[in-house]
Amino acid sequence: MQQHMPSQAISFIDVAEQRRRLGKRIDDAIARVLTHCQFINGPEVARLEADLAAFSGAKHVVACASGTDALLMVLLAKKVGPGDAVICPTFTFCATGEVVALLGATPVFVDVDETTFNIDIASLKNGIAVAKRQGLKPRAIIPVDLFGQSADHDAIAAVAAAENLFVLDDAAQGFGATYKGRRLGTFGLATATSFFPAKPLGCYGDGGAIFTDDAELADTLRSVRVHGQGSDRYDNVRLGLTGRIDTVQAAVLIEKLKIFPDEIAARNAVARRYNEGLGQVAIVPRVASDCTSVWAQYTIRLPNGGREALASTLKAQGIPTVVYYPRSLHQQTAYRSFPVAAGGLAVSEKLSTEVISLPMHPYLDELTQGRIIEAVRAALPN
Repeated sequence: MQQHMPSQAISFIDVAEQRRRLGKRIDDAIARVLTHCQFINGPEVARLEADLAAFSGAKHVVACASGTDALLMVLLAKKVGPGDAVICPTFTFCATGEVVALLGATPVFVDVDETTFNIDIASLKNGIAVAKRQGLKPRAIIPVDLFGQSADHDAIAAVAAAENLFVLDDAAQGFGATYKGRRLGTFGLATATSFFPAKPLGCYGDGGAIFTDDAELADTLRSVRVHGQGSDRYDNVRLGLTGRIDTVQAAVLIEKLKIFPDEIAARNAVARRYNEGLGQVAIVPRVASDCTSVWAQYTIRLPNGGREALASTLKAQGIPTVVYYPRSLHQQTAYRSFPVAAGGLAVSEKLSTEVISLPMHPYLDELTQGRIIEAVRAALPN
């Protein structure tokens, strides 16, 4: 009797293949740290910050312990707290709103654009109006460059200027992308990113960075990063946290940044193949004409349902999928009490029922990707 053999499993994000590519370069970078034993704030940290500044075009980079800390540190430096409102998209990872609430401020959730998944400008304006009506003081906007594509930063900057707000760009998924020819890291007051291993530029643990052209803010952030210390380490001049990136992670990132442009190009080639293969059976993602994406995720939409069935069918063939995000922030238990923009958040709520992400990484070869595309097409009605 002939037995059915399961297909070889495919990686959703293939960190191991990148590790094989870098090989001895990573080993040597870590070995140098093990030799000098400066595990906290070793020379690789300053080197990484300089390399990231050169890559992004930002004047100052402050490396830190995570993408969440990157967001939190900027809000701490700007003294955001009780009575303040910060406007956030609801269709995003929880950290965007979490850091606001942790400081006693109020996240106000707004809707996103149905095509780009990024903050909707009309809803943004409605969210600011709601905050004012509730007696809150709007202080900031945290746009998110979701799934790797830049938000509409010119439109956001115009709203921020009209309302006297600062912009903290959450580029945890978008670092390396461009908006109108400029890399993310140079928009708004500051940009925060994450180097979590699954991110387009990831380390071997947690890590993050803040980008800014404001020298005074950069100095404040370096203080916040180490418990708010001043010129004397035992005279803390402000509230802070332990927000340092460790030297081993900095060493890893220095090597990964060298191949990052090549990996971005490979990600875009993967996205093009997906779009060509799946455009007839699903709503495929579209990048705005003045943007580029680093494709942190490749996310299709199934407006007629069938997401669970597709995931189950693909899983049986060794093809993983993930749903980002089955609930928008305002639908989650910890965030249901916070204000939302007038007119509701219908687009985000709809997206949460439709989206499903397919394997995406720079090492997804055409043969393997063809297997994924064929399986998706077979599982979905034309």
